[in-house]
This record gives sequence, structure tokens and C-alpha cells, in this order.
Amino acid sequence: MHTTSSKPSDREIIQRIIDGDADAFAQILKKYKACVMGIVSRHVPYDHVEETAHNVFVRAYQSLEIFRGDDKFRNWLGSIAVRTCYDFWRERYRSKEVPMSTLTQQHQEWLENVISDTSDQAFSQHGSREEARELLDWALAKLSAEDRIVLELVYLEGLTVKEAAESLGWTAANVKVRTFRSRKKLHKLLSGLIGKGMVQ
Repeated sequence: MHTTSSKPSDREIIQRIIDGDADAFAQILKKYKACVMGIVSRHVPYDHVEETAHNVFVRAYQSLEIFRGDDKFRNWLGSIAVRTCYDFWRERYRSKEVPMSTLTQQHQEWLENVISDTSDQAFSQHGSREEARELLDWALAKLSAEDRIVLELVYLEGLTVKEAAESLGWTAANVKVRTFRSRKKLHKLLSGLIGKGMVQ
């Protein structure tokens, strides 16, 4: 038997917001804050997570009128989060520097493993996760914002080409080509570090 005490659906809350009840957005914020923070924390530096997550919700609020009710709101909001992270790197990339002066033995071992097995699991399974992430951040910072975000989505998070395309608002063909090219760039960049022991 249907009860009237059930929580309002996302669609109902969104309609209330569109109709002028701005306070109703607090329900969306409360419900999806953890989801958005989780996405953002995987793509931007820790000290920028809160600000970027805030920007995600601002963009979502401003775009509610174009939300299609037949879509799942979580997926729609997730796409906004990914695109906001992409824009973060587009805006900050040229001045972004990851401080690294020398490669430790752990870095070099991890590099060798990644180069011999550039797969979606290599980045997380070889060596120390923190050491690997530090080096990977340095390498990703050498790529364009487009290359970085597509590598993170497809190889680090394991999204399919179709899922990445939907998140970014790109065509599947564009993601496929970008993924292939960016992987080659990263492979070449990391290969160039082997034997040097020093980041230029």
C-alpha cells in the first residue's frame, strides 16, 4: 500500500526548486554531497576538493532547468562533477607543478612495472600507492587537461569509453582516440624517466 510519508523523489525536489523554492536545494546537497566529494577527490588536489565540490553544486543548481527527468539525477550530477574537475585543470594546468627533484628506488621500480604493463591495474597494484600517485601526478601534469581527465576516467577508474564519453559530454570516438593518444604520451613520458633518475 502506498504511503504519503515517503520521501520526495529527486524529480519532485527539482521541480520545487525550479518553481521558486530555493531552500529545497539543501535536500539535494545533503543527499549527494558524499557522492560529489568522492568524484572530485579522485581528480583534484586535496586542498581544492571543497571548493571544486561547491562549484559542482553551483553549476548543478544553475542548470536544473535543463535536467531531463528521464535521466538519473545521480548520473547527471556526476557528469557535472567530472566536467568541473576537467575545467579545474584547464584553468590551472600551466601553473600547476608537482614538486619532485629525484626519483626514489620505489619510484623507479614502479615506473618499470607500469611501462611493462600499462594497464588499468598497474597504477594501483605496483609498489606503494602513495609513491605511485606522487609520480603519476607529476607525469599527468605534463599532459594536457584533456589527456589527463580521459586517462583518469578510463585507466584509473575503469570507466568504459561510452561511460567516459557520457561523463565528459564528448563523442565515444573522441574519447577512444584521445585515450589511445594520451596513453602513448604517458608511456613515452614515463619511459623517458627510466635511467635518468632525475626529473628535469
